[in-house]
Amino acid sequence: MPNPIRVLIVDDHAVVRKGLAMVLKLESSLEVVGEAENGRAGLAAAQSLNPDIVLVDLVMPEMDGQALALALRKSNPEIKVMMLTGTEVDDRVFDLVAAGIEGYVLKNIEPSELIGAIRAVMRGEAYLHPDVMRQIAKKMRGATNPAPSVSLTPRELDVLEWMATANTYKQIAKRLNVGEETIRSHAKSILEKLRQPNRAQAVLAAMRMGLVK
Repeated sequence: MPNPIRVLIVDDHAVVRKGLAMVLKLESSLEVVGEAENGRAGLAAAQSLNPDIVLVDLVMPEMDGQALALALRKSNPEIKVMMLTGTEVDDRVFDLVAAGIEGYVLKNIEPSELIGAIRAVMRGEAYLHPDVMRQIAKKMRGATNPAPSVSLTPRELDVLEWMATANTYKQIAKRLNVGEETIRSHAKSILEKLRQPNRAQAVLAAMRMGLVK
């Protein structure tokens, strides 16, 4: 049996922290290793507890979520980061995705979806809420896109369009009636052609080049 995914929760609202911990503790594949009430305490906890993933509230006192996420990128790049925010998508999401943050979810997410998002991020996928993708697209709308400097096959373009959604590779495979490994193979090729390290940054680069709508 694989080791559980070690999760650290960082949020300045005790009710939110306790609620998240309660939901995650019901899942045997997850282990909540700690909680922190602000970014500064969260950074210290991450460095001492070495979790697999940190759930980070975007708006917090004493170092906000963005500052914490970027600090972890430098000090502990092996730790995955998933941002939590309210129902409104913050403009800072653009910079966070560009910095390689793996996940961005809204606090009204269903528990089962949150657990699925954590698992997806730990598999090396990005999980961006559809509202996040719309915010990115809105910010980029009207910009002059350079001519695509890469050549993707029609199938890779199909997969790339689905990569710009919250669907996991398994879900994309089901929708396209192919095996999950086939989708992963296409995704790997797309990342290599776009010269990007992960799914989120590949989608961002593709949007800049006008490869996805």
